[in-house]
Amino acid sequence: MTTHAPLSDIEIARAATAQPIEEIALKLDIPATEVVRYGNDKAKIKLSHIETLQNKPDGKLILVTAITPTPAGEGKTTTTVGLGDGLNKIGKNAMICIREPSLGPCFGMKGGAAGGGHAQVIPMEDINLHFTGDFHAISAANNLLAAMIDNHIYWDNTTGLDTRRITWRRVMDMNDRSLRQITTSQGGVANGYPREGGFDITPASEVMACFCLATDLKDLRRRLGQILVGFTRDRTAVYARDILADGPMTALLKDAMMPNLVQTLEHNPAFIHGGPFANIAHGCNTVIATKTALKMADYVITEAGFGADLGAEKFFDIKCRKAGLAPHAAVLVATIRALKMHGGVAKADLGTENVPAVEKGLSNLKRHVENLRKFGVKEVVAINRFPTDTDAEIQCVIEECEKLGVRAIEATHWANGGAGTIALAQHVVDLVDGTDSTFRTLYNDDISLWTKIQTVAQEIYGASEIVADKKIRDQIKHFQDQGFGHYPVCIAKTQYSFSTDPNLKGVPADHVVPIREVRLSNGAEFLLVVCGDIMTMPGLPRVPAANSIEVDEEGLVQGLF
Repeated sequence: MTTHAPLSDIEIARAATAQPIEEIALKLDIPATEVVRYGNDKAKIKLSHIETLQNKPDGKLILVTAITPTPAGEGKTTTTVGLGDGLNKIGKNAMICIREPSLGPCFGMKGGAAGGGHAQVIPMEDINLHFTGDFHAISAANNLLAAMIDNHIYWDNTTGLDTRRITWRRVMDMNDRSLRQITTSQGGVANGYPREGGFDITPASEVMACFCLATDLKDLRRRLGQILVGFTRDRTAVYARDILADGPMTALLKDAMMPNLVQTLEHNPAFIHGGPFANIAHGCNTVIATKTALKMADYVITEAGFGADLGAEKFFDIKCRKAGLAPHAAVLVATIRALKMHGGVAKADLGTENVPAVEKGLSNLKRHVENLRKFGVKEVVAINRFPTDTDAEIQCVIEECEKLGVRAIEATHWANGGAGTIALAQHVVDLVDGTDSTFRTLYNDDISLWTKIQTVAQEIYGASEIVADKKIRDQIKHFQDQGFGHYPVCIAKTQYSFSTDPNLKGVPADHVVPIREVRLSNGAEFLLVVCGDIMTMPGLPRVPAANSIEVDEEGLVQGLF
């Protein structure tokens, strides 16, 4: 008997027949006149239409998050898409809101972010590559500000900006470690004043954060204008509005602010808009897309990046706090493979049944459940099943979760699409219907910035303490004294551990969180706290995914995953 290799994600996506995007829009009662088409299968929704929805009631908001990620993969986006399809399959009016993929991971190590198997959003190639150009617009706006800063200094420098104290960095949407620290303006006086600079990856840009947290164009311009770009010699802050950059930056982002509408493989609507990383930024899709979806659907499923200690915490403490959102439930995605890795099993041995390793790795899942409960949301565990998982391993997770008082439900959406999440979808409906949200943030606005960092580190990461040298502590105190103490904190750290050491799996205890750098993201209205060895400009791995990506003789992209 001849056996055939299973189809890849890109082959499954390519075999699908997409409905015209106007038909997807009509499912949301969006008339064709309010749709800006990007070909047959992608569109943006006009802001003028969104303004007409403000008096409609909100649907229920459900967050999809995950246990601490491993190289084995967890399938958080895949589960988000599968759950959205499952809810529609049981007759509910549901849509999903996810982030746009970055080219860095697509050509690096992690891959794309359009889901997988039979739980995907399409067109997969477009979404994972240039899509509707939002990332390019964000990069351009960021770098326009950088160019205007240098031009301001070159000509008159009426603000007195000190070239030694410029904090703004350039960005590009690619992993390139060689650009982390650079010297600009070399080549003589005609090119400006030489100074140290650097690049971050576009998802880490404060412009991305402003874009994702803004409620409309007016709010976006306000946020862009209050971006801190540096200081004068006497330490007076200089903002983007001081060099008249907020207007042209907003002009570059005007079209990007319209949410992007696409569809799942099962022709259900999806917004894909904004794309900050959760390990080095706040990791959530745009406020405008989420709030619009809540006016259009009874159930909105969104995701936050990486594990719940990063994405979910920032979703709750930054996005929900700033946007006034009140989520009703959280779906914690786990895989047997990841649990076994947290239990000490090497990646090469994950295909062999190992119930004791699953039991040991469940300590990581249990800690995430305990953390989610600190925010007052109801939780359910989704076991994203792989073909190599055994019934005994699945049953182990279900029984241990029962002891925690949380339901664990097997989901087979990768293979079966929405049909593989019907039980999960029904349980989510049972959790949220007829109940009000009991959501709360982890900390209040009025405690100090230092205490906020300490609270997240101790309550969520399980750290014994946080440490920083005098320079960092003085910076935090300065921001506190300057009136920014009410801001939430956005902690950048490795996604692979509760600690700042990516090699510490499971639930490390009594670890210390070292603060390496702090940046005031005044437009985003949070304090970025960089911990451990995490980089805001990643590098490519030894064997990047780019090595296998190409265009075949028929003009089709191959190698995306």
